[in-house]
Amino acid sequence: MTTATAPLSFETSRSHLQESLFSWLQPETAPPAVPETPEAEQKTAPLPEPPAAEDQPEAPDLSHVWVVAAEVQVTPKIAKIADHRGSFKAIEGQRVDALEVYCKGCRRPFDEVKGDGCAAKIDNRHLIGGDQTTRARRKIPTPPKNARVVPGGRIQRRGIEAYVGGVSRPPR
Repeated sequence: MTTATAPLSFETSRSHLQESLFSWLQPETAPPAVPETPEAEQKTAPLPEPPAAEDQPEAPDLSHVWVVAAEVQVTPKIAKIADHRGSFKAIEGQRVDALEVYCKGCRRPFDEVKGDGCAAKIDNRHLIGGDQTTRARRKIPTPPKNARVVPGGRIQRRGIEAYVGGVSRPPR
């Protein structure tokens, strides 16, 4: 049995295979085009690209989402379904009386804000009672004149003492 060891050719060597794998990563170098005259240089100069749409900030959508508070007369069977599921199917051609039309976000009537943007999408502090940092603190009730405040013992709410004492156990 004989084995011949011949040097690998350039096409089949490992280094060539490795180079060919990563050859697409290297940028192609093309010779620069040389214009013959200044007029040709002006014609071949690339035009400036318009700014991309991604660079320009989009205007926020301040449109209202209008909803209608309605009054619908239903049968007792549909009333039971609507009470259980929270929704029901109305029959075709049924007339629905609109009690109020308002925005779902800012909760303001249609007549008041039909031309304005939705205030809830701008700032919804009006829905939570104003700025929470400047809100008045709760008042501690004053006891009656003839009452005495008697300090109680310390209640252990964590650990084994709380479990034994019944603080964290459900009542039986």
